[in-house]
Amino acid sequence: MGPSARPRQHIDRKDLYTNLEARIQYLHSFIDFSSNDIEALISGSKYIKQLIPAIVNIVYQKLLQYDITARALETRSTSYEGPVDENLNENSPQILHRKMFLRAYLAKLCSDPSTMEFWEYLDKVGMMHTGRGREHPLHVEYVHIGACLAFIQDTLTEALLSHPRLRMDKKIALVKALGKVIWVQNDLFAKWYVRDGDEYADEMEKQNVEPEGFLHGKKILEDIEEGLPSSSTCPFSGLSAVEKADACTGCGDKAEKENANSCSNSTTLPLRPHIETK
Repeated sequence: MGPSARPRQHIDRKDLYTNLEARIQYLHSFIDFSSNDIEALISGSKYIKQLIPAIVNIVYQKLLQYDITARALETRSTSYEGPVDENLNENSPQILHRKMFLRAYLAKLCSDPSTMEFWEYLDKVGMMHTGRGREHPLHVEYVHIGACLAFIQDTLTEALLSHPRLRMDKKIALVKALGKVIWVQNDLFAKWYVRDGDEYADEMEKQNVEPEGFLHGKKILEDIEEGLPSSSTCPFSGLSAVEKADACTGCGDKAEKENANSCSNSTTLPLRPHIETK
């Protein structure tokens, strides 16, 4: 072992499947999710929130392009192979309903990721797409989940990197931090789909049926429409990348300081300190 080598950490395999906090801490350590990322997410949340209505429209336009994903919006399952309602569109009642929850979910990603409650909710989102924990089960196969997360990340990345008023160092920090959160969310989807750790199934936490937006009987999402104006059409449609970014207005230096002290009093996770690299 060289003089600069770090001691090898022990990771308990069973804990990864039976202890969500241990899994989150391992993921944070592996991807170097640190207090710098939390600072970037909190200071940049204003910019992300301004993009949410447009991102939601873009995502649902994409989902409605394919019969297999459109089918899930109508039948709650991607494995159902019957016909899809040809009249299903962005303004259909069930689509407007789903848009409300996607807006609330994306707003939740802008909250405080230093709390365990934040990651518990992301884990519940993963669980709810596998037919568990809902009075009316939803079954979305993993291939569509992964594709949708990649599309959301790509769309957010383009909009943030094209932002005309954010300094480049702020853009980089925000895109990196948001990417890490999305990839942890991806893992918290995958854990409910893959069969790794099945031998510990009897010791895994049991999930209760709760209304959407609730965790352990507590309302966890903000009021769905609060501060998030809706539009029946995508405000980014037909715009270039720079014009898309210009649609995000009201940004300034002051915004970078807002929400800096918005952390909740929930249980916090031990965070890795930032490590400078040469």
